[in-house]
Amino acid sequence: MDNIWIAFSLTLLAGLATGIGSLLAFFASTTNTKFLSLALGFSAGVMIYVSMIEIIVKARTSLVSALGLEPGNWVTVAAFFGGMLVIALIDRLVPSQGNPHELKKVEDAGYRKEAIIKDQSLLKMGTFTALAIGIHNFPEGIATFTSALQDPKLGIAIAVAIAIHNIPEGIAVSVPVYYATGDKKKAFRLSFLSGLSEPIGALVAILILMPFLNDVMFGVIFAAVAGIMVFISLDGLLPAAKKYDEGHLSIYGLIGGMIVMAISLLLFI
Repeated sequence: MDNIWIAFSLTLLAGLATGIGSLLAFFASTTNTKFLSLALGFSAGVMIYVSMIEIIVKARTSLVSALGLEPGNWVTVAAFFGGMLVIALIDRLVPSQGNPHELKKVEDAGYRKEAIIKDQSLLKMGTFTALAIGIHNFPEGIATFTSALQDPKLGIAIAVAIAIHNIPEGIAVSVPVYYATGDKKKAFRLSFLSGLSEPIGALVAILILMPFLNDVMFGVIFAAVAGIMVFISLDGLLPAAKKYDEGHLSIYGLIGGMIVMAISLLLFI
């Protein structure tokens, strides 16, 4: 039960990081592109390293133990790319206007902070973006919870990476809603709620997946989690980091994230 509460708490904190992005949108007139590029690169480095070095290895070990060498390896690979396919299909179903992987800067709204535009199309865009983020965050919630349940140190690393990833998503929701309504509370609330799908994903994992969590189920979920996080990094985080890049900061952030993840894993062995 202690592990369940720790895993759920980490998932909740990661999901609600969208609220941090919302607050940044209110109190900053421009985006700190250097910090954003570095942070997104760092998040991608953490996700890629932990997925390929730790998570996929644990998934393979579990599946080989349960199914045998050859079947276990095949199922590991299939689950890994299956995770990628799931998140890719979600991306395909969400138009780019509302896709949270199409990250924006605070000033991309194109309006002065003082100018509130009573435009319902902006409100619609913000609401749709919140819904899209909720859809994306659901499998991320399952990934964070499952990882933290199996290994809390992995869960912390993944939760931090997901939280960094969620901050720009909060900006993407709150900016159009704020300019459409002039209501900071409403913009923050919608941004905040969009992150709740991650703990909802954790609840689904607790109520539906946990009763069936044997070695095979664990291995399949873990391999799929690795695929999801690698896809998010390559499709969302790194392109966004390069978009805001100044002086290769995104690559420095990527390498820094890998180094921090590598050292943290070594320290906790």
